[in-house]
Amino acid sequence: MDLLLSAYSLVVGTIIPFLCVLTIVVFFHELGHFAVARWCGVKVDAFSVGFGREIIGRDDSKGTRWKLCLIPLGGYVKFAGDENAASVPSRELIAQMSEEERKTAFVAKPVWQRAAIVAAGPIANFLLAIVIFSSLFMSAGKQGVMPLVEEVFAGGAAQRGGIEAGDIIKEIDGRPIDTFSELRQVVLMNANTPLVFEVDRGGKPVDLTVTPDAKEKEVFLGEVQLAGDIGLRGTSDPENMVRIKYSPLEAVGEGSRETYRIIEGTFSYVWGMITQRHSADQLGGPIRVAQISGKVAEFGILPLISLTAVLSVSIGLINLAPVPVLDGGHLVYYLFEALRGKPLSERVQDVGFRIGLGLVLMLMVFVTFKDIVRLVGTDS
Repeated sequence: MDLLLSAYSLVVGTIIPFLCVLTIVVFFHELGHFAVARWCGVKVDAFSVGFGREIIGRDDSKGTRWKLCLIPLGGYVKFAGDENAASVPSRELIAQMSEEERKTAFVAKPVWQRAAIVAAGPIANFLLAIVIFSSLFMSAGKQGVMPLVEEVFAGGAAQRGGIEAGDIIKEIDGRPIDTFSELRQVVLMNANTPLVFEVDRGGKPVDLTVTPDAKEKEVFLGEVQLAGDIGLRGTSDPENMVRIKYSPLEAVGEGSRETYRIIEGTFSYVWGMITQRHSADQLGGPIRVAQISGKVAEFGILPLISLTAVLSVSIGLINLAPVPVLDGGHLVYYLFEALRGKPLSERVQDVGFRIGLGLVLMLMVFVTFKDIVRLVGTDS
């Protein structure tokens, strides 16, 4: 009985929220490719959410097979003339096409159209995030505790930087800070990185430079990681709660800024790993995303919708990485083609795709291994 309850809890509490979030993100990513391809006159053979054996599907009036497949960890749009889901052109298929059929093949389109089709997937992810964040800001607004400093801990980065009790944090590196949770978010992501704080001290603006220390901290839903810490405590007075409401236009602006902040934070984190200021502790794969989805779902539908927006930005950025088989790798090929006036040789492209596939598989193994180690460590 306990085993059945555990299995039920895993399916309902973790797997279903994860699949809902991932399916929405993947669907809109592929819809971006699909919409621009149709606009450019490319025939789309298949639109798939998931990989492997087809579960359900149907053909539309233009010959596209819309399908849901058995392995729900991604998706693809397959264009006429493609050899596989990674949009690698099939020379054999193209050779067998009639002249009329070749006009609708992806590979036959001008380089700018191919680039637009490829870029449309990640762009759709960013637009989805903006729409979600804008809708949340317009409906629920932003609420939290005012970023008022109640106590500065001795020897901490805040004290060394000159922050005092009673200061109100207004901006960090030019980013407006409206709530204490926003202050915490910026600090956590910037261990060992100098940050310029603008504080309100008795009605007067004061600029201070604070470099967060790197410490083991609980950063997300109980997970402990190496993150930034400045050593202060915010106000706990209920009278210092703030709630900001946005008009539709203001909500779109704030939604766009929130999407940009996630992109900026991701690049900052990656650069921090390259320069060894940040560890790879925050990297995770499907198992970790599933865990986070389940935990966030416990707090209600709005946090899960917000997580969908964050994951959508992440998927868009990952796909823009300049690695062959990913969208960014295709865009690099098209850039060389535009500069040279002709495509790279078939051999160079084939070698690039094989290397890219190897890199993607290695990354998947690495993050899945980290997920399993984290999961085992948590259970023990």
